Amino acid sequence: MDTALTAVSVLFIALSWAPLLPSSHWLVRVWEFPRLQIAAIISLLLAGHAFNATYYAQFNILTMVIIAGLTVSLIYQIVWIIPYTPLYKREVKRVDTESSCQKLSVLSSNVYMPNNDFRKLISHVRNKQPDFLVTLESNEKWQKGISEIESDYPYRKFCPLENLYGMHLYSKIPFEEVSLRFLIEDDVPSMRVKIKLNERDITLYFLHPKPPSPTENTYAKPRDVELTLVGEEIAKTEGPIVVAGDLNDVAWSPTTRKFKKISGLLDPREGRGFFNTFHAKYPLVKWPLDHVFHSEHFALVNIEKLEGVGSDHYPLYTELALTNHDGK
Repeated sequence: MDTALTAVSVLFIALSWAPLLPSSHWLVRVWEFPRLQIAAIISLLLAGHAFNATYYAQFNILTMVIIAGLTVSLIYQIVWIIPYTPLYKREVKRVDTESSCQKLSVLSSNVYMPNNDFRKLISHVRNKQPDFLVTLESNEKWQKGISEIESDYPYRKFCPLENLYGMHLYSKIPFEEVSLRFLIEDDVPSMRVKIKLNERDITLYFLHPKPPSPTENTYAKPRDVELTLVGEEIAKTEGPIVVAGDLNDVAWSPTTRKFKKISGLLDPREGRGFFNTFHAKYPLVKWPLDHVFHSEHFALVNIEKLEGVGSDHYPLYTELALTNHDGK
């Protein structure tokens, strides 16, 4: 047992630090995702070493080194994920639902293209009545399957694809401008929309880059470059801004943190919770892949992970309040 405990401990110490390797290969970058799970396993391993030391007097230099490595690795994981717990300062203030500020709401849902459970998503739309609905992984089947909501959403932009990267945008607010863009990869769309709300120009971005994985992109570089490119564009854009979608990246990764820093946007989840939208069907595989970021012009009214719609992702609903011109 001591040998097995030592071997597993060394493995999880290595996995904790693997993302620091200078590679964007999925085998390296994938370990940025399960930091919460790794932290939980490391805690159990530390408890196992404490048990051995207490009851079997198995405490030597190697054990001390491993315990030190596990402890440092646990602290390292906690540093990454703690901003998304109630222990951390909230980055975005909340306003009451009865606030007189103009509201703007977005429902983002990766529907999982093979899924046919249209009614559950329609039910969420009927219940929440978001100003914007963006569906990801949606194809012509999904376009037809939820077509009954189109009467409530007269402003639309569709990009049905059969490659798991289709995107459909439904809006109650007229578009001043709307553009379908393929920023990095020819088969991966994104959308940029401009609207007016209370005579103020607002820009919205809807994104769904490919993840680093054995079945998608072997390397994370295309996703990283897209997020950096959009972040740099946002930094040059004036006025209120909202970004939503499945970024195929966790909130605490270096890539998303870089995007947030470059763009200057805020994350309403900080200090509130993980809002793990993936995986909807595996209880132990949970992390936040679906995101919403916004400029300082907004305060938070509500952010909510909704019930599943038959997809491997939960929908994410966010309602924001437009405050003042300078964002203070």
